[in-house]
Amino acid sequence: MEQFKKQPRLPKFAVPKRYDLRLKPDLSACKFTGSVSIDVDVVADTRFIVLNAAELSINTGSVSFSPPNSSKVFEPSKVDLVEEDEILVLDFADTLPLGVGVLAIGFEGTLNEKMKGFYRSVYEHNGEKKNMAVTQFEPADARRCFPCWDEPACKATFKITLDVPSELVALSNMPVIEEKVNGPLKTISYQESPVMSTYLVAIVVGLFDYVEDHTPDGVKVRVYCQVGKANQGKFALEVAVGTLGLYKDYFAVPYPLPKLDMIAIPDFSSGAMENYGLVTYRETLLLFDEQHSAASNKQGVATVVAHELAHQWFGNLVTMEWWTDLWLNEGFATWVSYLATDSLFPEWKIWTQFLDETTNGLTLDGLAESHPIEVEVNHAAEIDEIFDDISYSKGASVIRMLQSYLDILAGNYFSEVCRRRNDGMPKSLASYIKKHAYSNAKTEDLWAALEEGSGEPVTKLMNTWTKQMGYPVVSVKVKDQKLEFEQSQFFSSGSHGDGQWVIPITLCCGSYEKKKSFLLQTKLETQDVKEFSFDSNKSSWIKLNVDQTGFYRVKYDEELAARLRYAIENKLLTGTDRFGILDDSFALCMARQLPLTSLLALMAAYREEHEYTVLSNLISITRKVGRIAADARPDLMDNINQFFINLFQYSAEKLGWDAKQGESHLDAMLRGEILTALAVFGHKETLNEASRRFDAFLNNRNTPLLPPDIRKAAYVAVMQSVTSSNRTGFESLLRVYRETDLSQEKIRILGSLSSSPDPTIVLEVLKFSLSPEVRSQDAIYGLRVSKEGREVAWTWLKDNWDYIEKTFGGFLISRFVSEVVSPFASFEKVKEVEEFFASRETPAIARTLKQSIERVNINANWVKSIQGEKNLGEALQELAYRKY
Repeated sequence: MEQFKKQPRLPKFAVPKRYDLRLKPDLSACKFTGSVSIDVDVVADTRFIVLNAAELSINTGSVSFSPPNSSKVFEPSKVDLVEEDEILVLDFADTLPLGVGVLAIGFEGTLNEKMKGFYRSVYEHNGEKKNMAVTQFEPADARRCFPCWDEPACKATFKITLDVPSELVALSNMPVIEEKVNGPLKTISYQESPVMSTYLVAIVVGLFDYVEDHTPDGVKVRVYCQVGKANQGKFALEVAVGTLGLYKDYFAVPYPLPKLDMIAIPDFSSGAMENYGLVTYRETLLLFDEQHSAASNKQGVATVVAHELAHQWFGNLVTMEWWTDLWLNEGFATWVSYLATDSLFPEWKIWTQFLDETTNGLTLDGLAESHPIEVEVNHAAEIDEIFDDISYSKGASVIRMLQSYLDILAGNYFSEVCRRRNDGMPKSLASYIKKHAYSNAKTEDLWAALEEGSGEPVTKLMNTWTKQMGYPVVSVKVKDQKLEFEQSQFFSSGSHGDGQWVIPITLCCGSYEKKKSFLLQTKLETQDVKEFSFDSNKSSWIKLNVDQTGFYRVKYDEELAARLRYAIENKLLTGTDRFGILDDSFALCMARQLPLTSLLALMAAYREEHEYTVLSNLISITRKVGRIAADARPDLMDNINQFFINLFQYSAEKLGWDAKQGESHLDAMLRGEILTALAVFGHKETLNEASRRFDAFLNNRNTPLLPPDIRKAAYVAVMQSVTSSNRTGFESLLRVYRETDLSQEKIRILGSLSSSPDPTIVLEVLKFSLSPEVRSQDAIYGLRVSKEGREVAWTWLKDNWDYIEKTFGGFLISRFVSEVVSPFASFEKVKEVEEFFASRETPAIARTLKQSIERVNINANWVKSIQGEKNLGEALQELAYRKY
């Protein structure tokens, strides 16, 4: 048996074909019993069957194997559940006959509280707390519900039967074919599923309401939620019906199942999960309340629903062969969710907001502790950590880069119509899906389909982006009427790596009519720009990576950078290009390749910015610069805050506090973000007005003075004046938290409470986040504390680590590490963190811990660099009090 331990994959001498699974959950005792009969194909001589199981009690007397065409039943001489490797080893005395036999196993388990496997979630019905039973099997937790081959390549069909209390609703992947009531219990049988991976099996048992609609071709679509909240599911239902139709056309393959259920789960560790035919969500990402949800919540519901439904094809119908290719699922679903959302809501300009995905990917991939898109996974415990911005955001961004490059070659460069249709991609993707339907695929299979469809060397181009970690910075300078391009691997630490990429370069000169594109395949290349009439005139600006479709950063020489600043001030560039210049400059400043004075001068050019995505990124950058500057030069903080206030006052005055008739969705989102930023930077008028409106809200929760889009701003403003001796605002916000049953509102409040500058209050908020009043899934929203609360948060994390490690599994535990550790900016803190975790590191947090420590080192070096800038004080004095 020893030969099966510590192996990343199960042995291949027996493979599952069909599961007949029966489960009986006891919601009062939080236990379940079950039995499974698995049709197993024994394909090689063996006397062992090895499959996955974890945290189950196996009824050893029930285990048997019935070979094909034989009355003989094989019973194992030994049944070993190896918990450290999560495998069940069945040792038979004789070699098993080849062919398909039936493996029968009886088992028992616990409905756990870790939000993985088969677990319990708690909800209220008529004022009484009740348990529901929920599954969350991705990435490798089906084994916590029933013994199985818990690997994505081990696809099989599933016939599921449930024994549940007769008054409850019980859902699974497929429609119900029979329901028999027998007193307090009922037995529900579901239609057999198509072949699918174990991580996509789903079961939910509880009390629910639903809203229902049908697609034009007859697929029944329902949104389930807690009793009394059905109206909040209507928007997601509308999005789902529209999205299914879009994907049917785009992939040229109909939705494969007869029904689609989507359900809001009160306790849920990730955002949503694409289980075949039964998609599970956090309430915040499925339900939308017209009166109390913000515009940002609406957009979040739309993009997440579009993402999960993309998986029904890209992930469920065609599944990655192993977790190394997780990005095939997540990167693609992220990219295509923007395509669907843009089609349904073109006024949202969602492709401009896609730049946030690119920035997220670039930020993580700028770390030496990043990983390639195609990442080696050697143990199930490592899988959770790769559900990150590399698999999702970088994965989506390189697909977008490829799509843009193929469009250029097809002569569709800068065609908005083309971008919306994505010419050239659908046929190739439809071919890929049809070829690998009900099977598994690897990255090279996708490239082969796109290569065949486009006639271009896609594999050669894309291997440089998926098989190696990181990305390039392209430095460009003018030399003898020519442009010199040099690529090197970018690191946020300021160092350079030796990676090399095939980079699709696009550039414009002076206008978007004058464009050029080429592949940069070497370290250094020179391009003639005579056709651009490039001269000493400031209007002869040059912008690389047009529309920011490339996954790389650009560093301009001083002359080119000055021309671009002029172009921004004179509104000559698109929003996407203004975003890119700002984002690249910030990253270069953090990497100490650009002085802070230069970054601040560039930021000043954005004072009259109006595009939501650009301003949102500018707000994010001001906060990061403000935190670092506070460590480096606390004496300059008054001027820094005043400069930041100046940056946003123009937009704040234009937007005002109250929504205007017919204003855009983007203006509604922007208003809340700008007012929140002004409150954090101490703008007195904003703080006073927020306080006035908050008082009105306390007296009347439906007051028009505080609609959902600006509530976060008011809550954060109120918390700025809260201290241990002046707790009124804090107590009032806690009261609002306790009175609301809307998850989105609770999260808004949790995220605001921790912004208090008083460490005593911050500690109280952190303690509250681990209390029974806060669902485990939501505790992470209280972790993003003020600068003054960082030290308190670190001490709290250390004091509570044993409890946190025991309580929070999966995706959540790594957030505790990253949110608390990453904001620090001293080398001394690095040593402290390393010492504390030296004896506490586990595979579940190993990568996140290294990344967080690296971020602290980057911050510390940046602080040191800023302290050495001699002209910073003068520059800030001028910027803070400049008259416009």
